[in-house]
Amino acid sequence: MTTRRLRLAIPNKGRLVEPTVNLLRNAGLVFETGERALVARVQNFDLDILFVRTNDIVEFVSDGVAELGITGLDLVAETGSDVPQLRTLGYGRCRLTIAVPNDSPFRAAEDLAGLRVATSHMNITKRFFESRAIPVEVIPVSGAAEVAPRLGLAEAIVDLVSTGSTMVVNGLRPIEEVFASEAVLLANAAAQQVHGPIFDSIQTMLSATLAARDRKYLMMNAPVGKAAELEDLLPGLESPSVIPLAHEGMIAIHAVVDADAVWSLLPRLKAAGASGILILPIEKLVP
Repeated sequence: MTTRRLRLAIPNKGRLVEPTVNLLRNAGLVFETGERALVARVQNFDLDILFVRTNDIVEFVSDGVAELGITGLDLVAETGSDVPQLRTLGYGRCRLTIAVPNDSPFRAAEDLAGLRVATSHMNITKRFFESRAIPVEVIPVSGAAEVAPRLGLAEAIVDLVSTGSTMVVNGLRPIEEVFASEAVLLANAAAQQVHGPIFDSIQTMLSATLAARDRKYLMMNAPVGKAAELEDLLPGLESPSVIPLAHEGMIAIHAVVDADAVWSLLPRLKAAGASGILILPIEKLVP
C-alpha cells in the first residue's frame, strides 16, 4: 500500500502568495509554479504544495485534505477552528480595524451602539462587540467594505488594514483595532501525530529561514585587551566567538546580532577598537 505525499495548502491569490512562495523557496524547497497551477510537486522533499483559496485553507487542513497550511490568523479566528497553529510567520501583518467616515462624530466603539457595522469578518466582529456589550447590527459584505458607509449600508466598517491607504482614499478613519493578524502555519491534528518528525523538519526549515532574516553575522578584528568591552556591545544569541590571530595581541570576534541594531552598533564598535568589520547575511539560523 502506497501512501500519498504530504500536502501543504497555501493561498493562490492575494497579498500572502508572494511572501509565502519566497519563504518556501528560501527554506530550500525546490518546486515550479505556473499561473494556473493548482499543485506543485516539491522535488527535494516528500511534499506537494496546493494552491487554493485563502478562505478554504483552514477547512482543508482541519478536514485532512492537506496536512499543513499557511493562511492569515484572522481567517483562523473567523472560522473558530481549533486547528493546531505550529507558529506565526512574521509576514502578512495587518489589523482588523473599526473605521468610520471622516466627517462622522464617532470616536470609539461604544459610539456605535444601535448602529450598523459592515464587515466580511462576521464572527470576529460579533464577538468583539458582544465582549464589550455594545449592541450593533453586523451587516455581511463579501468585499469592498470601504464603500458601505458611502452607499448607506452601514455607519461603520470592520476591515483589514495594512498601510491604511485604501481607507484614506475612501474617506475613512480608524477608531479602534479589533484583531491583529499575520501569516500562520497550521497543521492537521491527526496528521501531526502520525507525521511528527516530518512536521518538525518543515517547522525547523521555516523557522531557521525566518530567524536568519532578522540577523546579521559580524566579523571584526580587535586588540586582545578590548575583548571584554566589545563583548558587552554585542548582544547576540550567545557569547561571541573570539579567535586568536597570527599577529600577537590581536583577536578576531565573530557574533550574530539583530539586523536592526547593526548600524547603531558600528560607531560604538569602532570607538571600542574594532577594525576590519565585515557584515554578512545569514542564510539559515537554528538557535
